[in-house]
Amino acid sequence: MSLYTAETRRLTKRRFTRFFALGTLLVLAAIVAGMFLSNHKASPERLAAAQAEAAQEYELAVRQTAKEKADCQAAQGTAAAQNFPPSCDDLYQPTREDFQASWYMPPTFTFREQFGYLVIALAALLAVMAFVIGATYVGAEWSSGGMMNLLLWRPQRLKVLGTKLGALLVSLTAFTVLVSAVWTGVFALTAHLRGTLAGMTSGAWQSMLLMELRGLVLVLVAGALGFGLASLGRHTATALGAAIGAIIVFQFGLGTVLSMAKVPYVEAYLVPVWVEAWMGKSSVATDWNSCDFSSTSGCEPATLTITWPMAGGLFAAVVVLVVGAAMWTIRSRDIT
Repeated sequence: MSLYTAETRRLTKRRFTRFFALGTLLVLAAIVAGMFLSNHKASPERLAAAQAEAAQEYELAVRQTAKEKADCQAAQGTAAAQNFPPSCDDLYQPTREDFQASWYMPPTFTFREQFGYLVIALAALLAVMAFVIGATYVGAEWSSGGMMNLLLWRPQRLKVLGTKLGALLVSLTAFTVLVSAVWTGVFALTAHLRGTLAGMTSGAWQSMLLMELRGLVLVLVAGALGFGLASLGRHTATALGAAIGAIIVFQFGLGTVLSMAKVPYVEAYLVPVWVEAWMGKSSVATDWNSCDFSSTSGCEPATLTITWPMAGGLFAAVVVLVVGAAMWTIRSRDIT
């Protein structure tokens, strides 16, 4: 049996891997069920009911306004006049346009408008799963002594660690592609039954596919980072501690400090804006303490646009740094 095959089996047979992946799938299933049950088809019957409800609300508003105007006129010259405008004619008169039938329609799942957000949600959940599984996969090997025993059998350190990483990334790729395909199909069916697929041209489908590919890359980046951090610390807790520290220190502490110091483009120092730029192709950071004056729009805060190539370059640099450091340390440190 080859080393790669053995490592793939080791990864997929681990109970933690299976249970964590199953838990992630259950969360995704709950999202699917919630979206399916909370949306409804915009049928002619529902449209007629919404139009009737809008007309009823309009008539109710007209009667209420007429009553308020009568009360206003009756209150003139009394102490109660202060509860009304100086002129009773200033009371707002509702119009039919104020009550649109669309406001009374049940939510409808529009695939083209809403599926992009669901792709981001899928990528985020799978990225968390990949990070934790990647960290526990190699961290458990170090803490249990399994890595030392394996290196006695295969004393090629870089090859062993590289093969483990390769098995992890290939497995994550297969899992993510399969789940993404099911995710797309399920929500396409939801749109067919509980919404609409209108506007889904070949270009729109291509855009969704490219977003899912960027989601796959995000999952692989998360898995590689979890693997690399756990390998550096030779324990799962190293990666999980680094993740918790990054969330608490950089997302809350650093953001608060930079805001108090009035540093421009605070969002650009935080991870979410880079993930948003990667998944959505661009993201805008705003310097709320600046004034970009224009004769047409006046004083507007300056903005910084972060594009997906910029985000991709940052992710690549971080992965190379962390995984490269893990490879360097296993090559030079004692295996004990």
